[in-house]
Amino acid sequence: MSALRKNIADMAGYVPGFQPEDAASYIKLNTNENPYPPSPRVIEAINAEVGEGLRRYPDAASRLAREEAGRLYGFDPSWIIMANGSDEVLNNLIRAFAGEGEEVAYIHPSYSYYGTLAEIQGAKVRTFGLSEAFEPQGIPERYDAKLFFLTNPNAPLGFTYSQKYIADLAGRLSGVLVVDEAYADFAEENSLELVRSLDNVVVTRTFSKSYSLAGMRLGLAIARPEVIAALNKIRDHYNLDRLAQTAAAAALSDQEYFRGCVAKIKETRAWFTAELEKIGYHVIPSSGNYVFASPPDRDGTRVYQGLYDRKILVRHFTDPKLSHGLRISIGTKEEMERTVQALVEIGPGR
Repeated sequence: MSALRKNIADMAGYVPGFQPEDAASYIKLNTNENPYPPSPRVIEAINAEVGEGLRRYPDAASRLAREEAGRLYGFDPSWIIMANGSDEVLNNLIRAFAGEGEEVAYIHPSYSYYGTLAEIQGAKVRTFGLSEAFEPQGIPERYDAKLFFLTNPNAPLGFTYSQKYIADLAGRLSGVLVVDEAYADFAEENSLELVRSLDNVVVTRTFSKSYSLAGMRLGLAIARPEVIAALNKIRDHYNLDRLAQTAAAAALSDQEYFRGCVAKIKETRAWFTAELEKIGYHVIPSSGNYVFASPPDRDGTRVYQGLYDRKILVRHFTDPKLSHGLRISIGTKEEMERTVQALVEIGPGR
C-alpha cells in the first residue's frame, strides 16, 4: 500500500519464540517462561477483582502497583512507571528520547527487538559486537547516541556486566543508558543503585520471568521522576487493566514465594549446566533463567531438530553469531532431566 511509511513497509519485523497450539504436549523451553505457577496471592487477588469492578476503568496511574514496587525497591512511586510488558516501556523510551534519524544503540547479540522498535520510530540503529570474552567492542569514549540499551544479564547468552562497567559506560554517554533487567532476579547484582546515583540511567523490569506472569503482560521502569513524567505523557492513559494491576501488586507483595521459585530455578540451572558439560557441551555461565549451550560439533540446527522431534522446544537462532548453539530455558527438574536424556540420545554429532 503506497500510503504506508517507507520504513514500515521495508522492515522485517520481530519474530517471537514459537508458541505451539498444543503446548501441553511439549516440554516448552523456548521462551524463558517460569515453570512454576504465580503466587497463590495473585490468583486470590484476581479472583477477588473479577466481577462488578470490571465495568469500571482501571486506575490510570497504577497507583497500588507502583506503591508496592516502591516499597520493595526503596523508591518513591514518582520514580516508577508500570507498563504493559517491559516492551511497552522500551518502546516509549525510544519515542521519548529518539527522533527520526537520531541514533539508538545496543549490543549484538542481545534483545533484537530494540532494533525493531527504533526502526518503527524512524531512528537510526547502531550495534556493537562482543569479543570472545564478552567485552563490548568499538563503543566511543564519548558517545552521543540518544539511547543505549544494555541487556543485563545478556539475553540470549546469559553473562552479566559488572556494575562498575555499567557505571563507566553511563559516564561515556551523553544520552540515556537503559539497563534492561528482564532477568536480573536470577542474577547476583542489579543496577538499581545506579539509578539513584546517575541521572542518565533507567532500569526496566518484567513480571514475565521471575514472577510467572508472562500471560498478564506486566513490566515497569525505574528512573528519575522527570523521565517517568515524560513516559506518562506518552503511554496509553489506561495502559494496564484492573486485573493486571491487581496481579502486579499481589506478586510484588509475596516475596517469600518469589524467592522460593527463583531459588529452585537457580538450583536447577546449576545442575543442568553441570550435566550438559558432562556430555561435552560448552555452556556459558548464566545469570538468567536459561543457558546458552553449544554441542560438541557446534551444529545447533541438528540438535534443535532432534529435540523438536522428541517434543522438546528450545530456541535456535539463525544469526551466524548464535546458530552454533541453543538457548534453553530452565524448566522443572523433571523437564531438565528429560532434556538431558534426549540430548544423550541425539549424540555429540560427527
